[in-house]
Amino acid sequence: MARDCLRFLLGHEERTLAAVDPTATVLDYLRLDERRTGTKEGCAEGDCGACSVVIARPDGAGGLDYRAVNACIQPLGTLDGAQVITVEDLADHGRLHPVQQAMVETHGSQCGFCTPGFVMSLFALWKRGLDGLDDQALDEGLAGNLCRCTGYAPIVRAARQAAAVTAPDQFDAAATLARLAALDDGADVTLTLDGTRHFHAPASADALAALLERQPQATVVAGATDVGLWLTKHLKRPDPLVWLGRARDLATVSETDGALAIGAGVTYSEALERLAAHWPDFGAAVRRIGSTQIRNAGTIGGNVANGSPIGDTPPMLIALGARLTLRKGAERRSLPIEDFFIDYGKQDRRPGEFVETVTIPLPGPGQVFKAYKVSKRFDQDISAVMAGFALTVADGIVTDARIAYGGMAGTPKRARAAEAALTGRPLSAATVAAAKAAVAEDFAPLTDMRASAHYRLTVARNMLARLFIELGDPGIATRLWDKRRIDHVGA
Repeated sequence: MARDCLRFLLGHEERTLAAVDPTATVLDYLRLDERRTGTKEGCAEGDCGACSVVIARPDGAGGLDYRAVNACIQPLGTLDGAQVITVEDLADHGRLHPVQQAMVETHGSQCGFCTPGFVMSLFALWKRGLDGLDDQALDEGLAGNLCRCTGYAPIVRAARQAAAVTAPDQFDAAATLARLAALDDGADVTLTLDGTRHFHAPASADALAALLERQPQATVVAGATDVGLWLTKHLKRPDPLVWLGRARDLATVSETDGALAIGAGVTYSEALERLAAHWPDFGAAVRRIGSTQIRNAGTIGGNVANGSPIGDTPPMLIALGARLTLRKGAERRSLPIEDFFIDYGKQDRRPGEFVETVTIPLPGPGQVFKAYKVSKRFDQDISAVMAGFALTVADGIVTDARIAYGGMAGTPKRARAAEAALTGRPLSAATVAAAKAAVAEDFAPLTDMRASAHYRLTVARNMLARLFIELGDPGIATRLWDKRRIDHVGA
């Protein structure tokens, strides 16, 4: 089946759009076509949160999953089959929604520019269950919304006040589910503008594979958290643009044969719980990737396929011995993830080939995994240095070590000399000192706007020292959030 139009719900109203500009953003559509100007344009790169809207989709368990996303970098075509909710939808016949009322009563707004974005983030949290959220969960939920007037204390008080309201709102999940089910025709979507520009949303991995064989030059997006900036900052117009969000068979997470398999369409938010259950540090690192809005859209498969030398997940995946399944047509091949990254901007991916699955071996006996990220800001910042450490220790001896860094070279890369300095030796200060010295054999980092070469090398070595401290005395507070808890900062 094929369809040549886009179908979604805008609030409670159905929309059917044809001849859509493939690179039009949700924000531009809302403001320019629908005149919903409550949604603001601030940074146009997914950082400030002023453009936040909420996307609702079936959760597979008979309910709706409400997620805040950045409208400024989302291609309009990614709304297909969803309900998009803006700040204009929240009031019910003149009566403010509980999160809006709480913002008013706690004085959570001054200039008002950022307020709609905060309200939408709070609305998403409210729909998912605000009651019982601790300070860390609230911080994470609001980290993608910037305010320079009021400060966050009254906004957090608004969240606490809204949490006490448990009455149903005007968003009837059962009615919305029925309407979204009626839109779900399982069709491959192709939108064309002027007969020359195209947006494709294949409904399965098979359809995606066939499409990319015919059009290997296509730009593939999942969450568009990187490509979205091509559109808004570089004014690029890639053609065709292919969105894999309709291919539900790419949005699965499963555990088989002692491994966790993550489909290319699985978002950070969807993978977080499973990753954190096996590797708590992986979960902690994912919580610092972008913001909640970015994690609700971006995918681990996209982070790998992008090939950035400062991507957060590849060093962790390399350290854990993950493998990629790449697909071209009906042909699949598997390779260790470290072999995928060849050089800066170059990956082992043939024309028409795409990342289908990331598979991570589950931890074996004695394995310890640690991940550290150093950036200028704790939240919502790119890495200066990112590292993953997977060690197996038996009777005090390091029997296996896999160490990978991002930000230290043109690709995420293993530190093989440092691994060799650890393997087969007792986990001691002397062994760690040898591994720290060996890091200089593994990397000759560059100086750029994020950090100097000296800083990067020093940080990479100090991460090994931190690893030794944490393994030797887990009770020492080495994490920023641990210290915030201890000192009750912001209480």
